[in-house]
This record gives sequence, structure tokens and C-alpha cells, in this order.
Amino acid sequence: MYKKLNIKEWAVEDRPREKLMLKGVRSLSDAELLAILINSGSNKETAVALSRRILSSVSNDLNKLGKLQSGDLEKFNGMGEAKSLKIIAAMEIGRRRKENGVPAKIIITQSSSAAAIFRPIMEDIGHEEFWILLLSRSNAVIDKFLVSQGGLTATVIDLRIILKKALEKLSTAIILCHNHPSGNLKPSSEDLKVTRKIKDAAHIMDIAVLDHIIIAQNRYFSFADEGLL
Repeated sequence: MYKKLNIKEWAVEDRPREKLMLKGVRSLSDAELLAILINSGSNKETAVALSRRILSSVSNDLNKLGKLQSGDLEKFNGMGEAKSLKIIAAMEIGRRRKENGVPAKIIITQSSSAAAIFRPIMEDIGHEEFWILLLSRSNAVIDKFLVSQGGLTATVIDLRIILKKALEKLSTAIILCHNHPSGNLKPSSEDLKVTRKIKDAAHIMDIAVLDHIIIAQNRYFSFADEGLL
């Protein structure tokens, strides 16, 4: 009868941890890297086989894997809460690494410049986030900050916080940005309403709203480019 081999029974060079030590991290497949995180599989399959099954469920797309919640991962036999949280934490570290890799002082010359800052933050998260980019008079990036999480409505956007931070940083212009986890780039009526509300309030303080960017996976939509500001 066929007997499943435990990872410890594999050839040393085929075990994920040992392979990493011998050949370096770049030699490992995505499934092998994931297997190192979850450490063990079940009595029916190895950690590598379990990892392959998880990756297969998201078409081997790491961006889609990054959107899974603990409950999604725990549906797989052999995945408990602790293993699921390890994967979620690792994906978040990767996301923050991409975010920190963006130069602190760059000049925004077009919509793609702003999108390049926000895409690493929002393109693979499963919930909506609303961010503000603060700019100087020369359109240099001063700072960025998260305004809200969850659905985008006028009621969850606190104009006082936005304007307070802009004034504290001596910002003369701002760019709004939020994501559509559904992948649909088209702005909703609520998106248009929120944009107008912020633009009107900022105008009173002599702060210009230069754009509103919608991130949808690996694409973006610019209100300024489409003449919606």
C-alpha cells in the first residue's frame, strides 16, 4: 500500500528548510516557501502538498492569496488558526515592504505617479481603504495617511481630520485614493459625492484636490484624467 512520505523522509535537498539553507531562498517555489511558514501538513499530506492546494485555489496568484482571511484558509484540512495567521502576517509584511520601498520624496507629475505610491498598499487587500496624499506647492510628496477602512461613504470620511493633517504638514494640495477590491474601476455615485465634498471643504482652506485615484488590483482610475474633478 502507498505510504505518504513525511517531509523528514525526503532527500535533504528536497526539504524546504534544508533546500533554503543549501541553495538559497530563490531556489524555493512559492509552495515550498508557504510550507516553511505552515511547518506541517496533515496525516494525509505534507506541508508542501497542502501549500500547493492552497495556491491552486487562488490560481497560484500571490496577490489573491494576500486577500484571503483566516476563515478562508481554515477551510483547508490541516490549516488551523495559528497557521492561517502566520500566512496573513507574512503577506502583510510583504505588503509593508513594498510600501516602504517607495521613495519618501517624489514629485507627482501625473496620475501614474500617485498610483505607483498607492498600488503596493492597496492592490491586493480584500477590504476598502481610503488614503490621502499630502503634497507641497511643488507637488512633492510630504506624507500619506489612512483615513478610513471599510465601505466608502460620506459619513465615514471625517473632513476635520483630513484638513487638520493637511494644515499641520503645510500641504497646499492633496490627492485622494481608495481601492475597489471587486476589481471594478468605475467610480460609484458615493465616490463622486465624497470627492466633491472633500474638494469643496479643502477649497475653503486654499488646499487643492488634484486627483482621486481608484485602485482595482493592478489597474487604476484617475478622476483628473477623466475630467471628473
